[in-house]
Amino acid sequence: MESAIILIFVMGYLGITLEHNIKLDKLIPALVMMAVCWALVALGVDSFSNWFDSGKHALVEGFGAMAHEDKMHLVEETLLHHLGKTAEILVFLLGAMTIVEIIDYFDGFSTIKGYVKTKSKKKILWMFGILAFILSAIIDNLTATIVLISILQKLVKRREDRIWFAGLIIIAANAGGAWSPIGDVTTTMLWIGKKVTTPMLFMYLFIPSLLCMIVPTFIASFLPAFKGEIESDDKEEEGEKSPHSARMLYLGLGAIVFVPFFKTVTHLPPYVGMMLSLAVVATFAEIYSRTKFSLTDFDSEESDAHAHHSPVHHSLSKIEMPSILFFLGILMAVAALESLGILFNFADSLKESIPLMGTELDGTKVSDLVVILLGIGSAIIDNVPLVAASLGMFSEPLDNPLWHFIAFSAGTGGSMLIIGSAAGVVAMGMEKIDFFWYLKKISWLAFIGFIVGSIAFVLMRTLF
Repeated sequence: MESAIILIFVMGYLGITLEHNIKLDKLIPALVMMAVCWALVALGVDSFSNWFDSGKHALVEGFGAMAHEDKMHLVEETLLHHLGKTAEILVFLLGAMTIVEIIDYFDGFSTIKGYVKTKSKKKILWMFGILAFILSAIIDNLTATIVLISILQKLVKRREDRIWFAGLIIIAANAGGAWSPIGDVTTTMLWIGKKVTTPMLFMYLFIPSLLCMIVPTFIASFLPAFKGEIESDDKEEEGEKSPHSARMLYLGLGAIVFVPFFKTVTHLPPYVGMMLSLAVVATFAEIYSRTKFSLTDFDSEESDAHAHHSPVHHSLSKIEMPSILFFLGILMAVAALESLGILFNFADSLKESIPLMGTELDGTKVSDLVVILLGIGSAIIDNVPLVAASLGMFSEPLDNPLWHFIAFSAGTGGSMLIIGSAAGVVAMGMEKIDFFWYLKKISWLAFIGFIVGSIAFVLMRTLF
């Protein structure tokens, strides 16, 4: 039965990657994969010898000897646990995307557009790369990607040009998220799990993460896609700007930046703070929407209807629901593999089969190659269950170099494939980026950045 579940996952994964070839939206194979995998788990529960407890990050002892009713109860609990964790991400994503759409409703991003004086593609590339690196550490890589691609859509009108920028934003955002405890979900897992501390995370990972962003951006700046200048849209400039655009931009971005502070103070999941931020932004949006349009606009019935349309309802109607459902499908499908202990056993077998070298820990050695392969694996599957598996595999103390290397590898390794990270998946949804286009054009840049950063970490590890 395990083989059948893996086969379904592989077929679903192929369906996602071949989206443009088979003319089938990626959310369909993702949802089918999720439902069928969990159905097979429920039907074959008596044939499984292992079960992975995500809460304890360890295999359940004596699972094979349990009664059928107890096993089914454990399946239901695990399914509910994963749905809850996935829902946290989806609700957070909905809140962040709605705030971005509200800012856009008031033409807020046109304010930033006014600050960008250059038309040079190379300068814009560096500008967005640095912004993504810094913003992802302050908010997180997912939200930073949403915000920056929304701004990019106002600056770069040609989609063919824009997807190149989006690819480099993904690399920079994942690199920036790796050295911050709130920048990436896997780094947050290690931080909450008392494996890393913020000062040591910065000391170990800032320079490797910076190189992981700088090297691909530097190489990309010489590619033909970033030669010349972006095309300006004169018609866009002629439109009347909302008098509240700047105010809503600063309010919206400030509300997003507030979320990690709320989490630090209350210790509640980030989506709670995001919902509070959304409520505040929505309140001001409703107030400002009454004065958005001038009195002359009321001559037209269509303008009158638009003026009285709630900005919150309007923004929610523009949310990319297919991307949200795709997230649900792929994360829950990966959870099925995790629950059977498949990912845990895979990570454990890597540890045992690869020659020992690298970090010496309590008289034993853990291969650097194992951690690098975990990073590559996070691009193919998902970094969350692989990091969860590593939490159960290793028992090293707080701030051991191993945990920092895992944080870097899992955080930046996902950039190598478009569906290997949350930032990549949301960019894929916002810009309709093709899996194979990313694989051909961007993956090699992400791989170079990942390897350079890994080498930098190994060298820095000897200094601390």
